[in-house]
Amino acid sequence: MSGIQFLRKSRALALGIALAAAAGGYAIARATPSVAAGGHIRASIRIADPSEGPSKLGFAPIVKQVLPNVVNISSSKVVRTPNQLEGMPSDPFFQQFFGKHFGSGSEVPKQRREQSLGSGVIVSPEGYVLTNNHVVDGATDVKVTLSDKRELKAQVIGTDPKTDVAVLKLEGSNFPAITLGDSSNVQVGDYALAIGNPFGVGQTVTMGIVSAKGRGNLGIEDYEDFIQTDAPINPGNSGGALVNDRGELVGINTAILSHGSGGNEGIGFAIPANLARDVMKQILDHGKVTRGYLGVVIQPITPAMAKALGQSELKGVLVGDVSPKGPAQTCGVERGDVILDLNGKAINDSNELRNTIAMMQPGQTVTLKVSRNGNMRDLNVKLGELPSAKEEVRNERSDNSKNTLEGVSVENLDAETAKELGLPASTKGVMVTDIDPSSPKGDSGLRKGDVIQEVNHQPVHNVAEFEQALHKAGKENALLLVNRGGTTLFIA
Repeated sequence: MSGIQFLRKSRALALGIALAAAAGGYAIARATPSVAAGGHIRASIRIADPSEGPSKLGFAPIVKQVLPNVVNISSSKVVRTPNQLEGMPSDPFFQQFFGKHFGSGSEVPKQRREQSLGSGVIVSPEGYVLTNNHVVDGATDVKVTLSDKRELKAQVIGTDPKTDVAVLKLEGSNFPAITLGDSSNVQVGDYALAIGNPFGVGQTVTMGIVSAKGRGNLGIEDYEDFIQTDAPINPGNSGGALVNDRGELVGINTAILSHGSGGNEGIGFAIPANLARDVMKQILDHGKVTRGYLGVVIQPITPAMAKALGQSELKGVLVGDVSPKGPAQTCGVERGDVILDLNGKAINDSNELRNTIAMMQPGQTVTLKVSRNGNMRDLNVKLGELPSAKEEVRNERSDNSKNTLEGVSVENLDAETAKELGLPASTKGVMVTDIDPSSPKGDSGLRKGDVIQEVNHQPVHNVAEFEQALHKAGKENALLLVNRGGTTLFIA
């Protein structure tokens, strides 16, 4: 019965209704049943005064204001199904279950129509709707159902898969549009209402609080800066509204953490309204989203790295590599620099820097405050345009690395091995050949095939130089420069 259990009418059910009514504010008097003339049982019930009206403490006024702004989205697309049964031999055993033509491929459809249900938010009277890219991805037909049950066709104006934002346009005008709030003002602990169409049951409102801000590195999207909420969000809520207690849109509901259950477990994520608004503006202005490009590989700074770098506090992000001829290298950024702030604003982690740069425009000049060998300097960098996805993975990836060494075996790197690792034959260093998982440092972040090129900024060309550099470092943490598949990063 679609996962919904219905209870039979019983005394237990009647008791449950009474308790639920009491919890909802209705006064139910306890009365001793009395027997009236004729043997019928008479119950004494106290009824609320109808003139009292609805509750004054709930969110009903806000919900009434916002519900017309949230829509249900139904999209469909034709997908090709691989014909895995074609060419298989006829087998009587399988034919008794699948039919006598099993194996011929004649009854196996090669295409099917895939349906998708989601939600969206009307953000302008002209009929522009914000939703998730995954709700309409590849759709050939998109229909939107308004709160007044009208069904309209929608055109996909543009999408941005990297943030999972899509912009639709409804046919018509004078639509009820939501007020966009400033998501940067959202605070942990604020009330949050999630509105959408979970499981296709119809428009639904749930309540919770903002549980966290700035959630990233979850692997959901390329660029993540999620608002986390415990307002129940379920499949079908995708693209729906996350609103504050003033009825302002602060987020677009996008994903849940469900551990395979497929339902809400109290951890939901929404794209901040400010980010969705910026993406929408670029789509409407340029037909696509262009992103700024710095041209560095950045890493978070661990306590061990901070100690090796001579930093007393965990501030900024570490430049693990600089793209050749990229904007950063052209303007003087070097490998090993620690970026402390961008345009005067402190950088707390690599995800923050990456997202901030991505939402800037190519050609814009930014000022980076960097620490290099303990010395501070300001560098002005003119941003380029983000390259293709393949190049971006190489140049913009941030890496989480942990402490190192002990239990790690290395050997000299020769030209032939370098080529096998996808590196230039002239690459110098020592290659990691084995890591003992039982070693205290077995989970250091080093991997088999890594090439260690520097120890504490000192180049090493062979095992002898590597061991000498480690000996020189003594009991202090050694900062290793590692080349992994052509991209360098630091491990302390």
